[in-house]
Amino acid sequence: MSNVVPGVSGYQGPAGGWGAVKAVAASVFSQKAVARDIIAMFRMNQVKGFDCPGCAWPDPGHRSPMELCENGVKAVSWETTSKKASPEFFRQHTVAELWHYSDFELENIGRLTHPMKYDAATDTWQAVEWQVAFADIGEQLRNMASPEQVEFYTSGRTSNEAAFLYQLFAREYGSSNFPDCSNMCHGPTSAGLTPSIGLGKGTVELDDFEHCDLVICIGHNPGTNHPRMLTTLREVAQRGARIISINPLAERGLERFSFPQSPTDMLQGHATTLSNEYYQVKMGGDASLLKGVMKALIEMDEARILLGQEPCLDRAFLAEHTHGYQELYDDLHRCSWAELELDSGLSRNQMEDLADRYDKSNATIICYGLGITQHKNGTENVQQLVNLLLLKGNMGKKGAGICPLRGHSNVQGDRSVGINEAASEEFLVRLEGRFNISVSRKHGRSSVESIRAIERGDAKALICMGGNLAVAMPNPQRTFEAMKKLELQVHVATKLNRSHLLMAKHNYLLPALGRTERDMQASGIQSVTVEDSMSMVHASCGALKPASRWLKSEPAIVAEMARATLPNSPVNWEDMMGDYALIRDAIADVIPAFSGYNVRIAEPGGFRMDTPASRREWKTATGKANFVVSRERAVERQNQPADSLVLATLRSHDQYNTTIYGMNDRYRGITGRRDVAFLSQAEADAHGLVEGDVINIQALDDSGTPSADRVMYGLTVVIYSMAAGSIGAYLPEANVLLSLDAVDTQSLTPAYKSVPVLIRKA
Repeated sequence: MSNVVPGVSGYQGPAGGWGAVKAVAASVFSQKAVARDIIAMFRMNQVKGFDCPGCAWPDPGHRSPMELCENGVKAVSWETTSKKASPEFFRQHTVAELWHYSDFELENIGRLTHPMKYDAATDTWQAVEWQVAFADIGEQLRNMASPEQVEFYTSGRTSNEAAFLYQLFAREYGSSNFPDCSNMCHGPTSAGLTPSIGLGKGTVELDDFEHCDLVICIGHNPGTNHPRMLTTLREVAQRGARIISINPLAERGLERFSFPQSPTDMLQGHATTLSNEYYQVKMGGDASLLKGVMKALIEMDEARILLGQEPCLDRAFLAEHTHGYQELYDDLHRCSWAELELDSGLSRNQMEDLADRYDKSNATIICYGLGITQHKNGTENVQQLVNLLLLKGNMGKKGAGICPLRGHSNVQGDRSVGINEAASEEFLVRLEGRFNISVSRKHGRSSVESIRAIERGDAKALICMGGNLAVAMPNPQRTFEAMKKLELQVHVATKLNRSHLLMAKHNYLLPALGRTERDMQASGIQSVTVEDSMSMVHASCGALKPASRWLKSEPAIVAEMARATLPNSPVNWEDMMGDYALIRDAIADVIPAFSGYNVRIAEPGGFRMDTPASRREWKTATGKANFVVSRERAVERQNQPADSLVLATLRSHDQYNTTIYGMNDRYRGITGRRDVAFLSQAEADAHGLVEGDVINIQALDDSGTPSADRVMYGLTVVIYSMAAGSIGAYLPEANVLLSLDAVDTQSLTPAYKSVPVLIRKA
């Protein structure tokens, strides 16, 4: 008889369905702004509305009256809330007191309503006038010993207009340090795709899903992280195309889906089966699995040629469009099936079956998420996906290609308009010419490098355009202490979070308009633009009354900081602040891909950024798509004790990155708690555990030595369908187990999904 564990019940229903409807209603009513939420829901993701502040899944050409999903509504209701974090609230609560709030409780206080400055004498945030705050910040920045001591962080919710002004401000000031949320998620996508296909972005459009024979979903969880994708996968399944899922955990959003806007699904209790096959790969075993599939495919190809049959590989494509096939062939020939099985956790037969399914498809899309990128070999993982696609010519043709699934709604756009610590010389020359300024050519710092620089004392100031940087980063034991060494910290935000409570010598909290709110400037109501996961750039225009008259837009805040810091700047900050069309004109002047920007976003749905690889133009050193050979073994498993596991940090269903909407994780059967660890039945048996036991988790270094300080205590075991050798726990709580030094060597993205650990009963 199984134990009854409080808050652990399992979940048998589909993704979506009545559970999603109930969750939407609960979210809306909890924020006490029902009228605002209803207005917002009818404008979200519409042609003349605002872009959802959640994920970056693209909008369809033909949109329903309510183009939304459960977690999108949570994101919007979180922003449109009537709750306020007002100056009165801050006067009554010290920072020391607020530190003891949970992450959920901090953001649930409500919207920031007034610019604030920290007062150390009373340990409180206190109201300050905007111009006083800007003047103080400008003076602090001018007094820095070097501009290189300042870090300019960007959240992926920042619009193209705000991001472009932000990097312009930083570069004119003299800093190239652009830690960015993309450094923590899809850094390996840029690092991996660029040398492989000449473009650091995906190649597919939403329309391609109407023409594919097969979709391979690997290392992502659409039910929680990009729920609108479920509608697309449902359409793929219903027209008879196959979906294959590869993921360590069994995720309901990859298994079956009941569409909440379908009367048939809702009234008849119908759900669409999504995945035809589901392969539960070990944490960190993706490269070995992919190499096994490629090895099997090539062996099938050779056997067919010997028999005089049609080959598996697209040899015409390989000859005309690729480079490095022989090196890949030789590496795969050397690979041992026994090692590939050990590292992937899948049998040779399973990898051969997957290869056979892939071979039968004439057009295949591979979709991937952070389960691929957040490893020490994340860049190589991405490149193995490309290798697999190239073998059959599934790149640059209808219904085929690679599809990285971005999280933040504009993380891709921020990079497109210049948030880049290593910008190209062409970009910098054009920027200088357009604004009559001089900028540094020094390679700047990304997120992990910025935290290390703060820790060393090389960085003295941090400006954050949104986000919750300290909490999102690995190893809060080091990160939090580093933040307290800063001379200056400025946060542009909509809500309070824990990063705002790590006090520097001088601290400012600047409240910004949300995506849903009306942005009125000198020339009238403004639209901003964002770029989705499939390189579509479109306008977003908020309509709701701002939560406070004191709020400013992000472009306005950036422009005001720049004017206060750079009094002799030749840049027309005030004009661009008053009319965002002028910002877009400047972007078009500096970045040719945005030529005709204002005209193009006036079209319904906007425009697609140029993606040469989609038409088989390869902007690489060889002029072709390149096969890139991976290391043979799974790096996370070397030198580790026999009873060690590989841990992945996970989001719950009531969560978006570090934002906690609630304490439930419906699809995994968790209610009212987050202090759990997910284990397979086999791993629980091997460790002498049953569901409900309480364990401690201790991280291991690369040599297999237990870490004295990277320990997580008191987690309740939940038995879950997942790969052997694996364990899961929620972020940001489990970030204490991560190391700032365990990163993908090519992109410096932290290894959130591959932490070697030991578990012991508490």
